[in-house]
Amino acid sequence: MMTGEQYKASLHDGRATYFEGERIADVVSHPILGKTVADTAASYDRFFKPGNGAVSDYMTVPGSVAELRAKVEMHHEVDLLTHVTYASIMTLLTAADRIGDIRPQGAEAIHRYVKYVQENDLRITECITDAKGDRSRKPGQQDDADAYVHVVARKPGGVVIRGAKLHISCASMGHELMVIPTKSMHEGEEEYAIACAIPVNAPGVKIVNTTYAPRHGDPRDFPISSNRVVPEGFVIFDDVFVPDDRIFLDGEWRAAAVFAHSLGLWERLGGLASMADGADLLVGFAQLIAEANGLEKVGHIKEKISEMIIHATLVRATLEAAIAHSEVTADGAAFPNELFTNAGKYHGAANYSLMVRHLHDIAGGSILTVPSMSDLDNDETGHLLRKYLGTKQSVDGVYRAQLFHAIRDLSADAYGGYRAVTNVQAGGGLYAQRIVTRNHYDMKRAKGLALEMAGIGTGDAGLKAAE
Repeated sequence: MMTGEQYKASLHDGRATYFEGERIADVVSHPILGKTVADTAASYDRFFKPGNGAVSDYMTVPGSVAELRAKVEMHHEVDLLTHVTYASIMTLLTAADRIGDIRPQGAEAIHRYVKYVQENDLRITECITDAKGDRSRKPGQQDDADAYVHVVARKPGGVVIRGAKLHISCASMGHELMVIPTKSMHEGEEEYAIACAIPVNAPGVKIVNTTYAPRHGDPRDFPISSNRVVPEGFVIFDDVFVPDDRIFLDGEWRAAAVFAHSLGLWERLGGLASMADGADLLVGFAQLIAEANGLEKVGHIKEKISEMIIHATLVRATLEAAIAHSEVTADGAAFPNELFTNAGKYHGAANYSLMVRHLHDIAGGSILTVPSMSDLDNDETGHLLRKYLGTKQSVDGVYRAQLFHAIRDLSADAYGGYRAVTNVQAGGGLYAQRIVTRNHYDMKRAKGLALEMAGIGTGDAGLKAAE
């Protein structure tokens, strides 16, 4: 296993990563991107175990409900890149179980690759969403064939791919890129049915980063986002060679969607876990600012906070149900329940904007207009700002200003916008979660209950009608 310092050293490998128009020679020391590196390094140190053959506790495969629950609880405490690596490992193993009959050599390659990643303590990022071009057309119908990642040449020992993958969190800070199809493919689109693993520093890989991280000298005005930097990578594959032993799917178009569905399960479980904590956080800020404003006993304020509490409770309940109803496969791996995972993720994402609206309504306009913390330090204005921002003897102006800045940073500034979009889009959009939820819901049982209640019967006729 690697220590945090060894992880940092491993990133000096010639990777082509860019930020705000410049190629970044050293992501470790970069003032913005380096914060993500530091968070990941801290997780390396946390899970480090000496000795040959040691594997991080977070990168092992859960084999029971209790072990899966422990992994979810760890998710709250690790950096995003470490979590994404775990989700990538589970995605690949889930897919391997499902493609074994179609491409047995691919399933074998996955198991070898996962072992390689575990033994070398590497970090993986998930490359799934393509540029897509004209969304009304299929991959093989695009004006530009490169709108979806595809095989452009075949050489002895491997293939050459070209295309781009978007929204790849922490891509520049990992070691490996897990490249999988973004959707199902059809006959004639065999070259787009490619799943493989590529080193970040492979020739032809270019990563362009963007981030919500504040460009501000005083972190007190951005108390949350200044410490939670997540760069998003636009990953370009400019004729990248992939060796055969790193190819998991190649041309088997009927299995192309398997990888996306497998990823969706683990990304949505992670998203649901984050939403459960995030919903509680919104409740906490709503109650704190209501108390600071002297409005915690006002009827409509209490009602809004009650609705936020119910939302938070339901999100956490679906997370608990997803874990409690998990299944253990013949290989001894525990998988969360797909129905509760997808229904919970959908509910949390679909109602997030309403919960934020309640928070903004409770807090008031000062979440946008409160002066900076440095203004409160100013000898000429500070004492007056503190005077007028205070509400009662127990609530001084500095405390209330700190709450306003935190609420703005969390929900109404660049990081707030990032959260609003990723709550909907991470792990696939709302429609995808609705489809999976419907597919896993026991509709036959529901129809049978309705037929019985209607007195139509529960015998053969009723069962036949329910099918």
